[in-house]
Amino acid sequence: MQTDHALPLIRSQLARMAAAYGDAVFDEWVLIGLTAGGASILAYEGPREADYRKTFLKDIAPLRAVIGKGEQDVGGFEFVNDAAGHRYDAVMRAGPSVYLLCNHTTLSIDDIRANLGWLKAQKPWFELGEKFRADPLVA
Repeated sequence: MQTDHALPLIRSQLARMAAAYGDAVFDEWVLIGLTAGGASILAYEGPREADYRKTFLKDIAPLRAVIGKGEQDVGGFEFVNDAAGHRYDAVMRAGPSVYLLCNHTTLSIDDIRANLGWLKAQKPWFELGEKFRADPLVA
């Protein structure tokens, strides 16, 4: 899968999650590509468009260990409990060297899970992972 196909897919699945949940589960997301030279931002959507890059390295800190291990299969995901505020709550491996990072800028994952809609919202999230597993994103 190419990035231009992945972006509408991500938007669609996150919208389905929000509909099932009754509100936005994640109100911002970033797609990053990793290379031997470092990371590049492939896409961003969220309320901090003008300034998210200023704190990006700090905001992904809870997920760095997960990404750094590289143990997730494509389509695999993980949530972190210690990511409040602007720190990213979730990571999904979208391709061999591409990761989708998601966050809710005012809720923690524990807050999100407290809403009963969370159970319904998991289905589109899981389906997104399955779509990446079937057709990994290459950047």
